[in-house]
Amino acid sequence: MNRFFLFILLVFGSTIYAQEFNARVVVNAEQTGNPNLQVFKTLERSLAEFINNTVWTSTDYRTEERIDCSFFITIAGYDNDLFTATLQVQASRPVYGSNYSTTIFNVNDRQFNFDYLEFQPLNYNPNNFESNLISVVAFYLYTILGVDADTFELNSGTNYFEEAKNIVGNAQSSNTLGWNAQDGTQSRFRLNDDLLSGTYDGYRTAMYMYHREGLDVMHNNLKKGKETITESMKSLEEVHGVRPNSYIMRVFFDAKADEISSVLSGGPSVNIAQTVQVLNKIAPTYNESWKNIKF
Repeated sequence: MNRFFLFILLVFGSTIYAQEFNARVVVNAEQTGNPNLQVFKTLERSLAEFINNTVWTSTDYRTEERIDCSFFITIAGYDNDLFTATLQVQASRPVYGSNYSTTIFNVNDRQFNFDYLEFQPLNYNPNNFESNLISVVAFYLYTILGVDADTFELNSGTNYFEEAKNIVGNAQSSNTLGWNAQDGTQSRFRLNDDLLSGTYDGYRTAMYMYHREGLDVMHNNLKKGKETITESMKSLEEVHGVRPNSYIMRVFFDAKADEISSVLSGGPSVNIAQTVQVLNKIAPTYNESWKNIKF
């Protein structure tokens, strides 16, 4: 039995209410040649406070329900108040009956340029485009809320994806990359459009099956959970059949490839030969992970 299955140990319990996110923000400015400028530390601190102190929903989140997420900003260039950067966004959620945390979202946004004046207030207005910095961060927060919700109840993240769509619409007139259909196949526009498109329902079905009916049942039935995870790959196979090499599939496997390899390799024996074939067909760029699956 490998390390993954040893995490299935503890049950969470708390009644203290809190806001939605437990976010970590890191600003890496090494590429600018002036990584120690105070503005980068101010940006890092202000963004963390903005994310963690803003009320994003009308739902009360208990302390253990707060969504762990990370925003890694790499500054490539800095000229007065204009920043050229990339953004890595990750989010995770706990697995029921354990102390294991599973990655549910992992995106690298290379279209992240923004204006920022040190100490400027950061406030989210759902009705207007305030700045690209605020809009990009808010977009990913609502996307994370939607993805997280989908892992607990089938298709329950739609309202959050719709809020992210509203952000896309407000930002489209800003002339900044990532918000429009012509901005490439891995833009914020494309991610949001895919999440709300019926064409990719199989992705959302897989997210629910994999997490709620798979990982979350492993604390008392490892074999059933593992079998459900293999079944969830069939939903992704259907997506691949309609739209091969889609962005949403990359988003899924960027978050889950290593974990899938670990889950399928450990625990009780189930028939996974066909699942490995499916994985090699629908996600061939992760074949190093699939080679590590022992069965």
